[in-house]
Amino acid sequence: MERHLLLISALIALIPAYTSAQNSDGSGITVTRELTGILTSVPEAEASYCHKFKIPFLRGGSPFTVGNNAEVALRGILAPTAVNAAAEAALTPAAFFQLTAGARAGSGWNIKFFGDYVYAIGIHHADSAGRPATDGGPFDGLITKSWAGAALQFDLAAVIPGDWNHVVARSYHEINYTHYTRAGKDDSWWQFEFDYGENRNGPNYYGNLLIGYQMPAFFKMAGLLAEGHLFLTGPKGREAWGDDRVRWTFSLLTQFALRENIDLAALVQTRAMRNFINDNAEDIYYQYRILDTSAPISLRFFRVVAAVTHKL
Repeated sequence: MERHLLLISALIALIPAYTSAQNSDGSGITVTRELTGILTSVPEAEASYCHKFKIPFLRGGSPFTVGNNAEVALRGILAPTAVNAAAEAALTPAAFFQLTAGARAGSGWNIKFFGDYVYAIGIHHADSAGRPATDGGPFDGLITKSWAGAALQFDLAAVIPGDWNHVVARSYHEINYTHYTRAGKDDSWWQFEFDYGENRNGPNYYGNLLIGYQMPAFFKMAGLLAEGHLFLTGPKGREAWGDDRVRWTFSLLTQFALRENIDLAALVQTRAMRNFINDNAEDIYYQYRILDTSAPISLRFFRVVAAVTHKL
């Protein structure tokens, strides 16, 4: 999959949390602790713990600077095929602008599920017949990712105050670098959780656009989310199998306040899939597939995601 669950939990964290679930240490630093559990229809599962520190920073008296802050988030993630740790820092120098940087490290193992293998680690290559093959074992390497990004964000309620005026928009863009310690320059490898095995060491682009409406009610939020991922480098001739194209995922997002400190987020996702002229393309190593240039992309149902967040 293009976007795995670790990133979904980070996206859910973009939705403002109840201030009643936060604690201050008396110095103006706000501490938030969250437990998140995620299930999908694929099926997939993930549990994470996040510890956040929000520090007032460069605050002013104008509506654009009164809430300026720096935030540090430390996260531990456990899934049926992987374990990860991540840290991210975010600086909000103005209400409409945010800078982020972070890093993640983890490892995983491969399992057999209903007769099929679920790969979370290992080198993905072609066998002598051109079929997909995997070389790797449990915890046989470390997978790391580092990133830096920026976001522009808007809330109509900042211009027209009112509890029912929270029409929000956020556009985020990042450059990240992924690395698997066992992989060479031209090797492809598997990522955590139900991945396609098309990852390579090197830089990538990721961006998303979120447009939504937030309400002070049980039905807390409804929105649309578009995500794009692009490999910035790759083997010569990668255009043949569509490796130079943006991978798009589109989501209908809803959020519900089950209790004061418990939220449920639900997403219905579709994604743009490449079409190939090969018969039984799934049985062919991905770099041997040929993109159907007459109809290269089709939009297909991806999954339903449910995420429960408990603010401790």
